[in-house]
Amino acid sequence: MGTTCGLTIDPIYRYVRALVICFILLPCIQLSLGAKTRHFKWEVEYKYWSPDCIENIVMAINGQFPGPTIRAKVGDTINVELTNKLSTEGVVIHWHGIHQIGTPWADGTASISQCAINPGETYNYRFKVDKPGTYFYHGHLGMQRSAGLYGSLIVDLAEGEKEPFYYDGELNLLLSDWWHKNTHDQEIGLFTNPFRWVGESQSLLINGRGQYNCSLAAKFSSNTSISQCKLRGTEQCAPKILHVLPNKTYRLRLASATSLASLNLAIGNHKMLVVEADGNYVQPFEVDDLDIYSGESYSVLLTTNQDPSNNYWLSIGVRGRLPQTPQGLTILNYKPNSASKLPISAPPITPVWNDYNHSKAFTNKILALMGTPKPPVNHDRRIILLNTQNKINGYTKWALNNVSLVLPPTPYLGSIKYGFKNAFDQKNPPENFDSINYDVTKPPVNPNSTYGNGVYMLGFNTTVDVILQNANALSANVSEIHPWHLHGHDFWVLGYGDGKFSADKDEKKLNLKNPPLRNSAIIFPYGWTALRFVADNPGVWAFHCHIEPHLHMGMGVVFAEGVDRLSTIPNEGLTCGLTGKMFSGQKN
Repeated sequence: MGTTCGLTIDPIYRYVRALVICFILLPCIQLSLGAKTRHFKWEVEYKYWSPDCIENIVMAINGQFPGPTIRAKVGDTINVELTNKLSTEGVVIHWHGIHQIGTPWADGTASISQCAINPGETYNYRFKVDKPGTYFYHGHLGMQRSAGLYGSLIVDLAEGEKEPFYYDGELNLLLSDWWHKNTHDQEIGLFTNPFRWVGESQSLLINGRGQYNCSLAAKFSSNTSISQCKLRGTEQCAPKILHVLPNKTYRLRLASATSLASLNLAIGNHKMLVVEADGNYVQPFEVDDLDIYSGESYSVLLTTNQDPSNNYWLSIGVRGRLPQTPQGLTILNYKPNSASKLPISAPPITPVWNDYNHSKAFTNKILALMGTPKPPVNHDRRIILLNTQNKINGYTKWALNNVSLVLPPTPYLGSIKYGFKNAFDQKNPPENFDSINYDVTKPPVNPNSTYGNGVYMLGFNTTVDVILQNANALSANVSEIHPWHLHGHDFWVLGYGDGKFSADKDEKKLNLKNPPLRNSAIIFPYGWTALRFVADNPGVWAFHCHIEPHLHMGMGVVFAEGVDRLSTIPNEGLTCGLTGKMFSGQKN
């Protein structure tokens, strides 16, 4: 054991994280030379827009959809002065993949890290970006991500640093899905008895643009130019063309802000070399196509080594659900060809939606780049979370270990810091399920569940394992894909398996040699996923399915660690619920 800047450091696997914490929190290591504070003034409001050539209403930032791209360097401070111009609802923004070391109140999770920003109010998000990578931001209240509240966040290396790979240029793609029914209607349907499901999205968007009933793929054989789609919805739905030069290597940054869809991406006649996942370098591997789930991000290297006289399709299609949504398309334009010149070959065909072997083969190739810190060999605590679909008083819900999450009015961060015992359920949430008698391959014998908002209190600096266990939904022969995202941390993905997790037979299968570091991970139908992380970031952190309606219906848990180590919490994160009464001089 040793100390760095006054922090106690366990053996080698903790040293990188310790350096990061010292760099951001403490003045004893002066690594911030050249760092900048990047200021943004944003207003969030609804706008009429035509994302897929059909006019609708989107949630825009400064009149833009998607929101403005933030670009910064490691060590920079981001300062976003966010004003809520919505007339009837609050808003928050989560900075997906940013650890928020020392600034947990800036994580942007309503009722967890902060109060919702009320109409007319302004909230300052101020935080440092601690590691390079491909990230994004999005709304984290209700279904505001589904309404279009999202944008890209790119963190470059600090001055003088170099990537472990070479490229000539860079392209950035933010992927999403889009419905014609507004999110308020969708939300009401989720809380109606009988349950009303909105169904699959009408369009898939690439950088906020798609074509409903004006699909480039459908028009392919008739040699229709892109301009026809431009005419139907003005420039708002015209595909964002990817302009490239022949015989160059491009870094293609990919992030998925979808609310529901799991996607597969491919580029006609081109292979891709995967080099980054969720802001972490991976051992490079080549693919013809890749699966990307909600909340995930990747960087791939694309070499433009095909016939330079042609253009090529880039396509995204739905995976894991019977697709009722056309592929999303744009064009890889080899200059000096005209961007309106359609490719001579049809777009790549998305793999069959339920070909999970294809998905698993891709996922299992993702391994940490050589030299990446390895996980602790042992865990201090293991939490097994059974993902189930349930009923509460006749209403359809999602639950973990038979508890469906309902967030309290008082943010956990403030209530834990200042000891408001009646702000949330003080009973410890269950850490396991009846694994002997529960059959994950069949609908639950007893589908009834309960609401809860308890917190998993984690010992600071302890190593925590989470086993995500998938199961059958309420209907027979149905088990869905669930992409899970952890706030405030990266975790090591130790492994995946089919059926029910068994410590006796599955423990030896876990990868402790080169597991990838991620902030999002997938659970396949009827399977399990094993994660490990170190609880070394003081704060209260959401851990949830990144499918927006699933979280909205209770599919999440809350972790808290080291809150007592925080010196103070900004008032703006406290002035609602019980703490709001205290700050207004009222009694609890």
